[in-house]
Amino acid sequence: MTMQGKTYSLYGGRSSTERYYETIRKLTDLLTLMCPDVNMLLDHVQKAGSSSILSKLAGRNTDKQLILFIKKVLRESLYVYTTGVNEHLRNIPLCQKFDPVINTKEEQYHLYMIEIELINRLYITTFKKSEYKFALIAHCLKDFRPECRSVSGEIAAICKSCTNECLINLGANLLRKYDIHPYISATTDLKSLFKKVRAKHKSVGALGIACVPELVHGMRECIRAGISPVGIPIDANRCARWMKEAHETTYNVKELEELLK
Repeated sequence: MTMQGKTYSLYGGRSSTERYYETIRKLTDLLTLMCPDVNMLLDHVQKAGSSSILSKLAGRNTDKQLILFIKKVLRESLYVYTTGVNEHLRNIPLCQKFDPVINTKEEQYHLYMIEIELINRLYITTFKKSEYKFALIAHCLKDFRPECRSVSGEIAAICKSCTNECLINLGANLLRKYDIHPYISATTDLKSLFKKVRAKHKSVGALGIACVPELVHGMRECIRAGISPVGIPIDANRCARWMKEAHETTYNVKELEELLK
């Protein structure tokens, strides 16, 4: 099986997403040899995707050679996963050109992919130790055959286990094993939500399962709110926001469990 999204697919033309995760880990290991300080490396990955004005404001704290190296190795290794980006950008309507998620450039996808891995490495320990842990699972991962029976919960909708094949149900059951409260994410004001949860608990960890750009935006919002984030990207972006109508998609359940062990 392979699956193509509107802009990216972690299958990369293969029958599974295992090679993607192997590649991401090897690239991150390589980059940490160049820059052993993971916080500093994350800072440079984020600066590599910033505008030229923001890069100039970074001044002497930026290693320009490291940024060039990051961009080069990511482009050479990750282009196979982002073959749909440029065609998508050529055809987006004017009204969506200022949407930072919809308008994500190919190079930025590559940087986001590494950023997810770096944030996972930086925050997984504090995430696991958090007093309260919750997860937001993208609604596009539901089983499309029956009508979803989810109900409203404290944070967002709660899965009611309509079918055993539903990837939200599979993820929710796995997350509960690790004392993580699972919710279905649709249109959520993350800033307001994180502020509300943070006010109720001494320490909070959040896990996201979403498309690459939305996952990174959510992880950054968590960090700003004092919440420890981790996450797994969905395998391809195929929801109505990208394709005008919803198509089923997947995520790597094995990688999710490896992250939580």
